[in-house]
Amino acid sequence: MKYFSILLLAISLYSCKEDKKEIKEEPKSINGTSDQKTQSDSVSLNVTQPAEVKNETLEDDGQDEVMLEKDILFNGKLKRIFELKDFEKVFGKADSTKLMSETQPCTYIFEDTGDGKNDKYLYKNESCFENTEQKVGVNEFWFLNGNYILYKGIKIDGSSTIDDIKKIFPNSVKNISELDSPGRGKVQLIRLREDKENISDGHINIYFKNNRVQSIHWWFPC
Repeated sequence: MKYFSILLLAISLYSCKEDKKEIKEEPKSINGTSDQKTQSDSVSLNVTQPAEVKNETLEDDGQDEVMLEKDILFNGKLKRIFELKDFEKVFGKADSTKLMSETQPCTYIFEDTGDGKNDKYLYKNESCFENTEQKVGVNEFWFLNGNYILYKGIKIDGSSTIDDIKKIFPNSVKNISELDSPGRGKVQLIRLREDKENISDGHINIYFKNNRVQSIHWWFPC
């Protein structure tokens, strides 16, 4: 009887040991599944992320690309609309000015602001700015005397070539046109859209002279 009790005790201890072993092995299976899922998620992200970046920068439908104002910094400091006090800080004193009432443009940046009586153009190094009260907006910007823009952190200046711009706006460069422009001579031109939904009737022109970026102009129909 004593021997039988010892035998039962041994069997019971062995059974408990096996149960504990099985319990220990179970988390390994969960971790394995989790690891596999993590690896799978990582692969999925690596595959889909470039496609998302591509959609943000390229137009697969062949349309000209979009250039948003918010993505541009003039001379690395100013948005397209900025304070008058910052004009001289960044560009220096205006070479000349002209009241808009003298030219009577059919449309301009601040046409819905104030009465417009004292609105004027500011000219600096061929660039044209529009001014109303304490606000200034860029109408046309020439890449002269060190002028440049940062577009999404990419510097574009007077040394930038058509091939350089093609890396950013391939469709627009593919659709490049050539024209004889008063005061410019023979130039090449690409157009960029102002928004993805094509709400704006206007567009952005980038001019090239001798294969180099010359100026950028916001064009809007009358």
